[in-house]
Amino acid sequence: WKRKEVQDLFEKMNVLTREEVNARYDIELENYARRRDIEARICADLAQNHIIPTVISYQSRIIENLLGLKEILSAAEAKEAGRTQLALIRDISTHLNGLKDNLDSLRKELDKAHKLEGEKHAEAYCHKIKPLMDAIRDHADALELMVDDEMWPLPKMREILWTR
Repeated sequence: WKRKEVQDLFEKMNVLTREEVNARYDIELENYARRRDIEARICADLAQNHIIPTVISYQSRIIENLLGLKEILSAAEAKEAGRTQLALIRDISTHLNGLKDNLDSLRKELDKAHKLEGEKHAEAYCHKIKPLMDAIRDHADALELMVDDEMWPLPKMREILWTR
């Protein structure tokens, strides 16, 4: 929309005036930013209110299991028997921390983006907010594979892809 040759062509063919082309461009920027804002707010809501609480509950169950092993087994036996649980707790913590850190950054960038207009507004969603949403999604996808199916509050990707 902003390229001179595009504007000249529209004007030459009596399709749109230069002002109308610029208006269309502004509308497209606004629509892009509005859609990304909705997606970002939904992403933040799902992460904060569904994924994080579920992951913490699941991790707590694993911790209880590990503590139970320590109560009934010797220290050496408990260490060996709880290797998998301990590794899972560490992996969950890594992704949970990554998800929360990116969620906090997303909220800050959303606050900044809401103060912008036009191209700068759309660019903030493209270059700052969308990458944070992608990072949140990466951590959520990893956690989805670790958390018990019965506890996970959302449809799992394999369910979406392979369930008819």
